[in-house]
Amino acid sequence: MTSHTPTPEPTAGSGQRRGGGSGIALLVICSCQLMVVLDITIVNIALPNIQEALGFSTESLSWVINAYTLTFGGLLLLGGRLGDILGRRRVFIAGILLFVLASLLGGLAQESWQLLAARSLQGIGGAVASPTALALITTTFREGPERNRAFGVFAAVSAGGGAIGLLVGGMLVEWLDWRWVLFVNVPIGLAIAVAAPRFIRESERHPGHFDVLGALTSTAGMVALVYGFIRASEDGWSDPLTIGAFGVAVVLLAVFLTIERRSRQPITPLPMFRDRNRAGAFGMMLSLAAALFGMFFFLTLFVQNVLRFSPLQAGLAFLPVSAVIAVGAGIASQLLPKYGPKPFMVAGALLAAGGLSWLTLTDVHSTYLGSLIGPMLVFGFGMGFQFVSLTLMAVSGVAAHESGAASGILNATQQVGGSLGLSILVTTFGTASRNEATDQIPAFLSQASPAEQLQFRQTGQLPPPWGDEVLASGVSSAFLVAAAFAIVAALIALLVIQVRASDLQRLQGDGPDPAPSPAASGDDTP
Repeated sequence: MTSHTPTPEPTAGSGQRRGGGSGIALLVICSCQLMVVLDITIVNIALPNIQEALGFSTESLSWVINAYTLTFGGLLLLGGRLGDILGRRRVFIAGILLFVLASLLGGLAQESWQLLAARSLQGIGGAVASPTALALITTTFREGPERNRAFGVFAAVSAGGGAIGLLVGGMLVEWLDWRWVLFVNVPIGLAIAVAAPRFIRESERHPGHFDVLGALTSTAGMVALVYGFIRASEDGWSDPLTIGAFGVAVVLLAVFLTIERRSRQPITPLPMFRDRNRAGAFGMMLSLAAALFGMFFFLTLFVQNVLRFSPLQAGLAFLPVSAVIAVGAGIASQLLPKYGPKPFMVAGALLAAGGLSWLTLTDVHSTYLGSLIGPMLVFGFGMGFQFVSLTLMAVSGVAAHESGAASGILNATQQVGGSLGLSILVTTFGTASRNEATDQIPAFLSQASPAEQLQFRQTGQLPPPWGDEVLASGVSSAFLVAAAFAIVAALIALLVIQVRASDLQRLQGDGPDPAPSPAASGDDTP
């Protein structure tokens, strides 16, 4: 599919005019990113209420998150391509409006399948809007300190949005109803859609076609893979549907790679991975997102179900994480031009791994101030270092006509990594929980009243304190695997990422404009 190119607008190297206009444009762009990222975790805080209202099991409850993140991550590459071809501003607005519609439908859901369908539609809207938002920064701000600051704000919003979502979600669930974690997107999204044409200039349109088949096979393959892990957590690794899901995932993902290699305009430009720094950044985001999603998901369940926090208390509990992420992002954005991204990528991944390793000590005797806040702050500070560094490494030096693809890949690795990682962690949680339940059930049956025993036979759920032991054991095991994900990211940063003179020049605003296709150059010269 092709499109006519109108009068060219600023490219990635030219920037928009300075002043209040670009400042408001950044506000609009970051508001979109905040809404999209916030929606990943704002629903987390409402999970216990959603589970009770719509009848989800603990394992299937993760699909409330995964239905959003899988469609989001799987279609981000197509969303980035849409912006490149049709014009980023108009695609940005279309994605926002679709997100608003899906949020309204999700808030009105009366059955579990209706909520999952709405969450999937939200993911599609987010996939259209989010990579376009990041690409708009490259066409609005000049490369160098100006764009570094913009990326710093964008990265802080992306990283801190998760914690902010938990706080806002807690307030909405506590004061209104769980449905308002979805309804709240409607007025915000409409305001962004109205402001965008006024403050954001349209980008240059690049003729091309849409790799729809690539988008569909990649998304379907990832859904099958995640379903396989979640099915394994519920029914075991030898279950025929578990084995079948993994088989389908392998076939679909192999077809996807074949399509991308043969396509003239693939949804995933594989030559981008020839640059070792960019490929390393994508790999690190994949691993760190898995750890990040797991931390929010399991701690949310723990503080509400074991510590008995209300939704508002749970949201407030995560507020310090947002603060330290912003601090870490600010420090990184200021020092990156001098030291380059590698030191922050290594240090950030090690801090994240340390925080998650500390959280493996979580048990039923843990308290928020004595056991949780410390590792949460360590983890958050490390992630603040990461998001700025990874964002700059992934999109720096990319030609204007490929910025949508580069930002789409970065966002896709975050969402796909988060979904895949969460499914692996849920599998770990399920296995550890079943093993602990085997030890707790005899003690429960010896002490429970007839009414409690009857309820257990009907629901299969152990009540407190036995159920608390089961959940805490599963959460601790999940954090152990999440720490391993962060360690993998640290190894990638240490062994793959290189600090190159050209990268430092770009960060300082002294480097040359991007070549027509730097992603394909494979320049690894230190």
